[in-house]
Amino acid sequence: MTDGPVRTVFLGSGGFGRESLWRLSEHPDIELVGVVTAPPRPAGRGGRPTTTPIHEAARHVDVRPILTPERLRAPDSIAQILRLTPGLIVLADYGQIVPPSLLELPHGALNLHPSLLPRHRGPTPIPATILADDRESGVTLMRMDAGVDTGPVVGQVRVPLTGDETTPSLEEALEIVASDLLAAHLGPWLRGKLTAVPQPEEGATITKLLRREDGRLDAGRDAETLERQVRAYQPWPGSFVETPEGRLVVWSSEVGGLARESHGTLGADGLVAGDGRWLRLIEVQPAGGRHMPWSAYLRGRPSIVGASIVG
Repeated sequence: MTDGPVRTVFLGSGGFGRESLWRLSEHPDIELVGVVTAPPRPAGRGGRPTTTPIHEAARHVDVRPILTPERLRAPDSIAQILRLTPGLIVLADYGQIVPPSLLELPHGALNLHPSLLPRHRGPTPIPATILADDRESGVTLMRMDAGVDTGPVVGQVRVPLTGDETTPSLEEALEIVASDLLAAHLGPWLRGKLTAVPQPEEGATITKLLRREDGRLDAGRDAETLERQVRAYQPWPGSFVETPEGRLVVWSSEVGGLARESHGTLGADGLVAGDGRWLRLIEVQPAGGRHMPWSAYLRGRPSIVGASIVG
């Protein structure tokens, strides 16, 4: 039970949590007393320090303080948060392990996770959903425990997929779903009218942090797998091939028909995949260049037709 609004701290960094932060700032059962996000990082060609999407959203809703600890588990970081005397933590796309002292608040710590837990636990659930060709996705609201996305489920919403989602488009859709899920469950949770249900272990999968090298398109794989990778690995780590003309980033593609050439060959339709079908390249970006249609890229480099990708 609760007497009046509950002092709440929001933890998040990526864009997935922006709408939920807005909803928290307006929720009648919540007093938003602080936001914790990642510190500014160098970005762009100039390497200028850039704040997170959540940092910018917190400025717009005029929440203070905005804390940017390098390590959340550091004693001084924990002390800063506890000085705000929160009764609840809400987390969405933060990226660091939450220490036990923040999990043991009177109303606990609630995490919005963009998958149907226990499927796709871990740091990259949206790319994993697309890579796996899942027919549905969703958002899970869970009470956090000491594990990685293993806490009991407070609420869950399922979302059907069309099969043409990219990571940015699916994240944008789930961002709204997450905010609605949070808003609908907060009041009942704070009043003790909801019981968190333990996750089943059956069907559990774990995702991993992505590295730049994960974006390399392996021409030994079938065209459908490669097409899903192009959609899943936007904007990071991107999907690319090494050509005789240098690295080429692939921003959009589709599965084409059978080719006569061997896999790994570049042609007028794109790249021949391991199952003998074309991965039709639609939009590409050469190293140091701009986005362009594959046809425009070929006009400037006609000799690449018939060449094989490197590596």
